[in-house]
Amino acid sequence: MNQQLKIPVTVLTGYLGAGKTTLLNRILTEQHGKRYAVVVNEFGEIGIDNDLVVDADEEVFEMNNGCVCCTVRGDLIRIVAGLMKRKGGFDGIIVETTGLADPGPVAQTFFVDDEVKAKTRLDSVTTVVDAKHVLLRLADSREAVEQIAFADQIVLNKTDLVGEAELAEVERRIRRLNPLAPIHRALNANVPLESILGRGAFDLKRITELDPEFLNPAHGEPGHVHDAHCEEDHHHDHDHDHDHHDHGGHAHEDQSIKGVALSLERPVDGVKVTRWLNEVLQAQGPDILRAKGIIDVEGEDRRLVFQAVHMILDGELQREWKEGERRWSRLVFIGRNLDEAQLRMGFEATAA
Repeated sequence: MNQQLKIPVTVLTGYLGAGKTTLLNRILTEQHGKRYAVVVNEFGEIGIDNDLVVDADEEVFEMNNGCVCCTVRGDLIRIVAGLMKRKGGFDGIIVETTGLADPGPVAQTFFVDDEVKAKTRLDSVTTVVDAKHVLLRLADSREAVEQIAFADQIVLNKTDLVGEAELAEVERRIRRLNPLAPIHRALNANVPLESILGRGAFDLKRITELDPEFLNPAHGEPGHVHDAHCEEDHHHDHDHDHDHHDHGGHAHEDQSIKGVALSLERPVDGVKVTRWLNEVLQAQGPDILRAKGIIDVEGEDRRLVFQAVHMILDGELQREWKEGERRWSRLVFIGRNLDEAQLRMGFEATAA
């Protein structure tokens, strides 16, 4: 099935109180003209007004605006397979991960089950972050750190509660954990839905559009994952680090999770690169939160696009390289304890 025809799935994560419920209620009740299915863990938390519910059977509620809300009492795969059979189809599916520290298992669902994989595609892991409390959370919660590192995009909520300087610091810290994810500032989760849903946030093309120099090895320091928002902050870094380390707990957060960007101008050997990726994920899977890339395979007219969630690797040949398009391979790993030199050496050894 063509990627475009598959239903895009957004996995929505975020620490308690960040504003996920506000965002979900907007999707379920706003007159946006789209039909979304929202899968939540527990109805109690979302607080849906019964007047808005049209068709309340046991697990699935149809809303006045045509959206559908259902609850996972067990098996996510079963719920999603059931949604696929409903008449009328959906513009997107949103799966909320309340109480699940790590969005990994939910994201993996969309790669492991053949029926689900045939009809859906993981569009993004979107993390809602509370601008006022996130720095404290990063100090005391491994889950909060992982949710940010895991994200394809971030909704930075409650920005009205902090000043511009603190907001810039929050964004800088988020970027250090996750140099890839676009950050959408919001109050009351009022981010335009079309800017976060169905955006193909997994596509590196979008990231390189945001910053054309991204993943250019000559850009910035050698091997530095470029951060478009951080240039003016660099001279502040030193001082900030000292006062944050006084809170305790920051040192491990900042050093252990990082992004490593690799690129190669020569085509790669398809067999070698697949074997190498599998070996890296088998060896370091629990530490690698996300990996994604676009690969130029020797003798192949189409781009190999892959993404990985922990140990699960999913790749497929997508569109052909365009006439005059720069053919090169670029990939990113985000995780903890990554050995950049070793990853670079392994990747370069896959050249054809």
